[in-house]
Amino acid sequence: MELSHVDGSGAARMVDVSGKSDTTRRAVAKATLRMKSETIIAIKKSAVKKGDVLAVARVAGIMAAKKTPDLIPLCHKLAISSAAIDFYFVDDVTLSIRSEVVCKGATGVEMEALTAASVAALTVYDMVKAIDRGMTIENIYLESKEGGKSGRYERNK
Repeated sequence: MELSHVDGSGAARMVDVSGKSDTTRRAVAKATLRMKSETIIAIKKSAVKKGDVLAVARVAGIMAAKKTPDLIPLCHKLAISSAAIDFYFVDDVTLSIRSEVVCKGATGVEMEALTAASVAALTVYDMVKAIDRGMTIENIYLESKEGGKSGRYERNK
């Protein structure tokens, strides 16, 4: 298998996407946080001293999607059309985060969606760590992507 971010001598390189057509690209990523039930209750009741946990994490995730090329060295700077972060309380100890990023361009937004979900999870952790330092961030993954030459990808459940 040939790796696109490595040249013939094995050195890292940024992929040349100048010959690719602009298409609408969309990616969805997810992350999971496990925490004490009292932490979930504090988030739901907006009883966290630092403020609205999910509102801050949502903005952090969106900002992270836009800053991905500053964090991941070989990512292209993209004109993101939209970025959204949603939160779901799965049960009394689990918070699920879903990010969706869209752009029209020559390369995909998978890394932007993964970065958005990751940073949103890290922000939740930061906001409530005074209540629960034992939280875990788990299962950060690409759920789906569409657009480009390789077409649609859907993660097998």
